Amino acid sequence: MEFTEEQLKRYSRHIILPEVGGKGQKKISGAKVLIVGAGGLGCPVGYYLAAAGVGTIAIVDNDRVELSNLQRQIAHSVKTLDMYKADSAKQTFEALNPDVNVIAIKERLNSKNILGLFKDYDIIVDGTDNFPTRYLINDACVMLKKPLVSGAILRFEGQVTTILPGDGPCYRCLFEEPPPAGLVPSCQEAGVLGVLPGVIGALQATEVLKLIIGKGKPLNGNLLIYDALGVNFRKVKIPKNEDCPVCGKNPSIKELTDLSEEYCSI
Repeated sequence: MEFTEEQLKRYSRHIILPEVGGKGQKKISGAKVLIVGAGGLGCPVGYYLAAAGVGTIAIVDNDRVELSNLQRQIAHSVKTLDMYKADSAKQTFEALNPDVNVIAIKERLNSKNILGLFKDYDIIVDGTDNFPTRYLINDACVMLKKPLVSGAILRFEGQVTTILPGDGPCYRCLFEEPPPAGLVPSCQEAGVLGVLPGVIGALQATEVLKLIIGKGKPLNGNLLIYDALGVNFRKVKIPKNEDCPVCGKNPSIKELTDLSEEYCSI
């Protein structure tokens, strides 16, 4: 593709970076990324990927915008209350950058539709607030060999990791099974600092862009933990579990099953 004069101006700060350049920007423009959840994490991820010029961004979310979302879910506003979050985010991202094709998928992920939804995308981003759904997303990405950028937030702490199936551990290598229901509170129960998903979402978007242009070192094999109160980042090594039930040498999980009927975007 050849850039128009307007595109050269829009992406000039990328193009002058030696690590990106025109070739890297063309890769960004041709990339297809799917974001699960148009909530606290999905909003900044989508915003920055749209600003960067990612060619196709799909947003999977069948929730509607509520007033309590607006403290942190920056793609929505009082004007989009009760609108589907996927439609609200599509409207916001396309207003920022008309170059980007934003696809709103107003469906709830389950074991029957997830492989079909994921198969045509280069990278998957998880922005959900539900352990069983994170495992479903992880397992689907491992089976499809799709890179996954996973984020999580609660109260004043956030986490990010990147999973590259076939090259390092998956989410089940870190936590083999979801915790029992009720053991870990949700953001709705425990709260979350409104700016926290902006930090974690920006880190997720950074991981996505690095994967697209093939530069830098992704977080695969590491869990990056951010403590907002202490302003501390620490990186924890995730060992590869050769007995992992989904990515190990002899996987026992060969078919997807639904572990939970409900999930929400943070």
